[in-house]
Amino acid sequence: MIRPLVISALLLACARGQDETPRDPVKELVPVPATAENIETAIRRGVDFLVANQNPNGSWGGPTLTKDLNIYAPLPGAHHAFRAGASGLAMSGLLDCHDTRPEVKAALDKAAAWTRENLPKLRRADQTTTYNVWGHAYGLRAMTRFWEHETDPVKKAEWQKLGQEQIELVGRSEDVNGGWGYLDMHDDLTTKKPSGVPTSFTTATVLLSMAEARDTMGVKLDDKLVEHALVSLRRQRTPDFSYLYSLSFVYRPRVPINRPAGSLARSQACNAALRAFDGDKLVTNAVLDTWAERFLDRQGFLDHGRERPVPHEAQFQIAGYFYYYGIYYFTESAKHLPKDKQAAYAKRLAALILTRQQKDGSWWDYPLYNYHKPYGTGYALMALAWCREAMK
Repeated sequence: MIRPLVISALLLACARGQDETPRDPVKELVPVPATAENIETAIRRGVDFLVANQNPNGSWGGPTLTKDLNIYAPLPGAHHAFRAGASGLAMSGLLDCHDTRPEVKAALDKAAAWTRENLPKLRRADQTTTYNVWGHAYGLRAMTRFWEHETDPVKKAEWQKLGQEQIELVGRSEDVNGGWGYLDMHDDLTTKKPSGVPTSFTTATVLLSMAEARDTMGVKLDDKLVEHALVSLRRQRTPDFSYLYSLSFVYRPRVPINRPAGSLARSQACNAALRAFDGDKLVTNAVLDTWAERFLDRQGFLDHGRERPVPHEAQFQIAGYFYYYGIYYFTESAKHLPKDKQAAYAKRLAALILTRQQKDGSWWDYPLYNYHKPYGTGYALMALAWCREAMK
């Protein structure tokens, strides 16, 4: 029998130690105005954080800084996936910022070498997890950006080949129900293809990375694979354009995590994915506007879970790691709106991001071993880079 995926708080391995002191959720944040100068300063500080905290081998993050409750991570494959995902986001954040300083270029050169060597090796950790999907998706995003920045035709061809390989690898982890999930926990069943439950947000994340790679560097997609994922995504959409956490909730669509507040981050990614592939007639500009306003007006629900150490303990079963995911995919959704709408939303979004930057220049939302600051900073830098462009 499949265990419900929403209770990932129960899929935790206990360990001693504490790496972060959770913030006081009642404490007021000091607002930072979304001026061009403040955005540039924040971007530079975020870039400096990533450059200073890059691993010697060119990646970011690691399996250290454990706490009392640690996300389930079978060794060593889960950490290969976490590092690939966090590194892909960090690289994408650096590349989107277009920082031309020599130290940034050197960091990206090391990151590119690590990516070329390690992403082709990424595989499913074991029967119980498909965390590798996150590494493939965000590794593919980084490869697409390296392709865009590369001027040597030979190297561009190499990045395209590596990107095509990631498309094939992530296809192997497609769920039998279509789309992708991150857990495959059965009591007595093992299948070649994952037979857990696809989640709407994992599916949307993969689809958007594939769409960007297709449109930017011309990789080929498997039409059947894409269609299976789109069907799965539509099955998880409710009439108000909330999206179920996972397909397992298809007969329980109004439990708290599936309501609009619980779907604030997911709806951004899922709506964007459906528009990116087939211009879904139901996901109109009016729907995107509604969910953009809802996100900005009600992001306090997500913010209340930010930096909490236990998943899904906030209202509407929100976990801390929903936060910067939602921030970034807000920009992916807003890209489909008219330019004047984008500019107005960018200013409001930038103010949220600027106000939440840490003293060391990073952004983070959930203490995930030592991956949280690289992935949070990558998300935030990509989002700020979009805000900077949209506000011009």
